[in-house]
Amino acid sequence: MNDADALIAAQIRSVLAAAETGGGVAPIVEAGDPILRSVTRPFDGQVDDAELAQLAEVMRATMLAAPGVGLAGPQVGIGLSMFVAEDPGSLDPETAEVRQRRPMPLRVVLNAGYTPATSEDVAFFEGCLSIPGYQAVVARPREIELQGQSLDGTAIAEVVSGWSARIVAHETDHLEGIMFLDKAEMRSLATNTSVARFWSQPSTQKAAAELGFTLPSGMLM
Repeated sequence: MNDADALIAAQIRSVLAAAETGGGVAPIVEAGDPILRSVTRPFDGQVDDAELAQLAEVMRATMLAAPGVGLAGPQVGIGLSMFVAEDPGSLDPETAEVRQRRPMPLRVVLNAGYTPATSEDVAFFEGCLSIPGYQAVVARPREIELQGQSLDGTAIAEVVSGWSARIVAHETDHLEGIMFLDKAEMRSLATNTSVARFWSQPSTQKAAAELGFTLPSGMLM
C-alpha cells in the first residue's frame, strides 16, 4: 500500500474511532479545511469490506443526525471517493412537483462521476452540511448520468433526475474539491432563517425577481 492509500486507511479508522465515542456519529468538517478542496482518491481496497461497510453506516448516521440528505467522504475528513445520500422527499405536493422531489432510498456510491443528461438546467436553493446556516440558488442539470460503484463493487451507470440528481451532483462535486457556493448565484446567498421567511415558495422565481439574479433560460418553474 502506498503512502496516499495508507493515509486514507488511517483517516477511515480515525473516523470510525470517533464515531465509537460519538454515539455512532462522526464530526462534520466545515468550510476552510483543506480536505474539502482536495480531489479524492478512488476506493481501491484501502480497507477491507467490513470497515468500508462500517464507514457507510457511520456516514449515513452522521448525515441523518445533522440532518441532511447527502454526505461525502471529505465532509468527515476522508479523502476517499465515496458518498451516501438518502432523501425522504417533500411532504408538500406542489413542492414535490415543482422541484421533482421524490423519495430517494439510501444509496452508497464509490468512485462517483457524473455528466449532464440534458441541456436543461433548473435552479433552486440548496445548502451544505459543511457550510452550516446558509443557502444559495444553484443551477444544475435536471437529469444527470451517474457512474460509479456500489459497496459490493457492482458498476453503477444510470440516469438520475429531479431533486435526486441535485443531491447526487452536489455530493459528487465534493469528491472533486468543489463546493456548492462555487456554482451558486451569490446574490441569492441567504441564511436558513431568511430562506424560511422569504423564499419558501416551491419555485425560485420570486427570489430571482427580488434579489436580482437570472434563472436558467427556459426554466418555467
